[in-house]
Formats: sequence, C-alpha cells, structure tokens
Amino acid sequence: MWPDLISPQLARLIVEATGETLYMVAVAATLGTLFGLPLGVFLATSGKGELFAAPLLNRALGILVNATRSTPFIILVVAIIPFTRLIAGTSIGTTAAIVPLTVAATPFIARLIEGAIREVDQNLVEAARAFGASPLQIVFKVLIPEALPAIVLGLTLAVVSLIGFSAMVGAVGGGGLGDLGIRYGYQRFMPEVMAAVVVILIVLVQGVQSLGDRLARRLNKRLRHT
Repeated sequence: MWPDLISPQLARLIVEATGETLYMVAVAATLGTLFGLPLGVFLATSGKGELFAAPLLNRALGILVNATRSTPFIILVVAIIPFTRLIAGTSIGTTAAIVPLTVAATPFIARLIEGAIREVDQNLVEAARAFGASPLQIVFKVLIPEALPAIVLGLTLAVVSLIGFSAMVGAVGGGGLGDLGIRYGYQRFMPEVMAAVVVILIVLVQGVQSLGDRLARRLNKRLRHT
C-alpha cells in the first residue's frame, strides 16, 4: 500500500532520516553511557560510609543530576544552544542534536546505573572487603558484574527514551525522523509520511526493547550459574 502512496523521492528521504536518527541515538547513547556510567557508580558508592565516601560531593552531584533530569527536553535543547554551538560549531543539524541528546541522556543513565548498583547484595561487598579487595576491585569485580543485567535493562530504557528525544529534536532543526515528520507530514499535509515515521519509530523502539530484554535475560542466567 505504502509504495503506491510514497514516491521514490520521499522513500529516499525516509531512509536518510532513519539513518540520521540511528546515528544520533547511537552516538548520544554511547557518549551518555561513557559519562553516565562512572557518574552513576560514584553516586551509588560515595554516600556516608560507602566505598568512596564523599557525602558533600555526592549531594552536589545529585542536585545537578536532578536539575538536569527535571528540565523538559525541548527546553533543555533551547537553553544549551550556546553550549551546542561551542561543541558542534552550530546549533542546527544532526551532529549538533547529539549535544543536547547526550546532556539529557547522561544524568538519566547515571540514575539508572546508581539504582542498579544499589540493588547489589551488600553482603557481597562486605565479603570482598573482608578478603582485602580495594574499592576499585569491588566496583569492577563485584558491583558492575552483579548489576550487569539491571544495567543492560537500564541502558535499553535510555536508548528507547533517546529515540523519542531524537524525534522531538527534529522540531528545532535537528534532522532525523522527527524533522521529516514535521516538515512533510505536518507542514505539507502528507499523512502517509507521518504514518511512515510513526511506524518506523515504533519498530525501532520494539527492536531495541526486545534486544535489551533478551541480552539481560541471558546475562541473568549466566550470573545465576556462576
């Protein structure tokens, strides 16, 4: 049905927009994980009496993370335009959109990682301490391996959220499927394009969620058998 409704030119635009969305989400998810993982581990281990006890810094970082997370994404995109220009050289386009996506993803991932780490049985941590393990050894050999299934599920949720954010950033010239849907589906009154964009986004979300769930189950089974 759709091949009859969508011209080859529009089909090419849809393919290009899908590629832009995948590019934005992949880079932002990677950068968000690189920044958010250590931040989340630190938030989970820097409270009073914990491995890297630094209560004041923990509280300050917690406030910053909460402030960023509580800012609506579309407002965040506009608010950090000067920072985006500083990093990307422009505030428009797919590459520029990665900056606000990363800024939004980092605190979100950090909180997910923090929650996963805090779910680890503290008896394992105490046992590792009793054997003389250093704080870093406890993090890399106990906390992260034990929390890995939950971390994978958290990262899956983050990627799904980034797919939605990438569609929103299209409203401010970020490119991708959101931009295509607005320019053609809404402004040019082409419902078939809007329908195609929605279906592709649903397929991407379902694919990411299924893959993340499957990987988490596999890791969980492996963890139980070790």
